[in-house]
Amino acid sequence: MTSINEKKVDINSINDVTSEHEFEYANEGIIDINREHAGSSKLAYFNIVCVVAGTGTLGLPVALKQGGWIGLFILFLSWFMSIYTGIILIRCLYANGKTRLTTYKEVATSAFGWIGGWVTFFFNAWILLGAPILYMVLSGTNLNHLCKGTAGEIGNVPWTIISCVIVAIPFILVKTMKEVAWMSAFGALATVIVVLIVLIVAAIDRPNQVDIHHDAVVWNMFPIALSTISFSFGGNVVYPHVEASMKTPRDWPKVVAAGLSTCAAMYFVTAISGYLIYGTKVLSPIYDSIPEGVAQIIAIVVITLHVLMAAPILTTSFSLDIEEMFNITVERYGKVKEFIIRAVIRIATMAVVCVIACTVPHFGALMSLIGAFANCALIFIFPVVFYLKLTGVRNKPFYELAWCLLVVVLGVVGLIFGTMEAIKELIAAYSSS
Repeated sequence: MTSINEKKVDINSINDVTSEHEFEYANEGIIDINREHAGSSKLAYFNIVCVVAGTGTLGLPVALKQGGWIGLFILFLSWFMSIYTGIILIRCLYANGKTRLTTYKEVATSAFGWIGGWVTFFFNAWILLGAPILYMVLSGTNLNHLCKGTAGEIGNVPWTIISCVIVAIPFILVKTMKEVAWMSAFGALATVIVVLIVLIVAAIDRPNQVDIHHDAVVWNMFPIALSTISFSFGGNVVYPHVEASMKTPRDWPKVVAAGLSTCAAMYFVTAISGYLIYGTKVLSPIYDSIPEGVAQIIAIVVITLHVLMAAPILTTSFSLDIEEMFNITVERYGKVKEFIIRAVIRIATMAVVCVIACTVPHFGALMSLIGAFANCALIFIFPVVFYLKLTGVRNKPFYELAWCLLVVVLGVVGLIFGTMEAIKELIAAYSSS
């Protein structure tokens, strides 16, 4: 993400427009952000794949175990819905026809005032901090597992703390999304490697799997399966910052569609192969299901490196929102004071992530809770509601309104029932530990 200093684009052509009109990205006449040092659309594509893929891939075979084969239909729906909401969310940034908004919170405030803004900020913070917490739990568990039988086997919690320190270094030193974007290409590659490892090893292991059971649909667990699937498309929280880092924002629809389609392809491969071969015995993360050996170790190492590199992208997005909110800029404080204030905020953020990660070390249950509670709102519900409020309802064709209704219904079901089931699962996990 570049500096948020605004530049005027043909200011004489600015027109006052009502909410009944829609706007394309960075239209002539809109005061856009400064994109002088922005990156390419390909870099934005890798950002999306890195943030969205990863832990979602690891949990999807279990989502099919929870909901049955019908989960593939929900995955297909979620794929198209997340592309749609990703496009309209960015369109909302330009909806006033005058200046580009900078954050998800500003879109909510523009639509529903300060109450809408703070409600959205709460959900936004839940994901931008919740996902790194999830990553730190996974990293700590993996590193301890890799050191099994050696002096390095010091427990999940110490390794989780070490993981937080590793993530804190780039998080504190770099300033914007553009500076952490170099990590995204590795993150995308890491996910592809893990998918290939799981696919090949699981196929080799198939003759050893006997009495495997599959379900067409499991209605009582369907909502929590929906929430796990929705978590797999949780990129909306960083989209405003990713789009801001693009030199050509008009490419956004193609970039988000390509990024999410790449993730969906990996999701279908992992989910189908994992559930088909291991059935109701499949574990989360999926690499725990494949036989122990070199392949499993490589998968664990690669995905651990991936989450350690993806976490700073999410925490940086959270910090940028905070810094924007409190106007923490070099122009206001000077370079040294601005860096000190920013460093203090980011150290405090990582401390919160570390404490929670060490307190709730249950990967699967935590993934479901985060997905149900926040992602269903941020991915499916809020973008549609804000879009219709800011651009109008009457100017939309009937089929688009029907699609919007389906998106919101899916989000509400996942939010309410998924959260209830996830809390029960978390309580059960604590009771058994």
